[in-house]
Amino acid sequence: MHSYGTLLILLIIALGIAGLLHTLGTVLGPKARNPLKDQPFECGQIAKRPLRQRISVKFYVVALLFILFDMEVVFLYPWAVVFKDLGWLGFWSMITFTSVLVLGLVYVWKKGALDWE
Repeated sequence: MHSYGTLLILLIIALGIAGLLHTLGTVLGPKARNPLKDQPFECGQIAKRPLRQRISVKFYVVALLFILFDMEVVFLYPWAVVFKDLGWLGFWSMITFTSVLVLGLVYVWKKGALDWE
């Protein structure tokens, strides 16, 4: 129970800091809206075209799939480091993990989620 008390104290401190920073931002922050400063800009230059462009959902799907598969492949490195210590159980569990990963990639590929058309 002692470790839970430490976590509770840490949570209280974190929430206190978050609340304090939010309160200070609200109290000390700017109140009046300025139309010139509210305009979006890039690199200090005023935009010459409309900034509200529609982006295809395909872009987000491919990005999420990349992150998903990239993060799962990252688990192969620690497994390779302790490969000898894990024995056959570790080998077959990683074969199962990799098989599920490859099956997921094949499924996504067959569904056409990786096509840019």
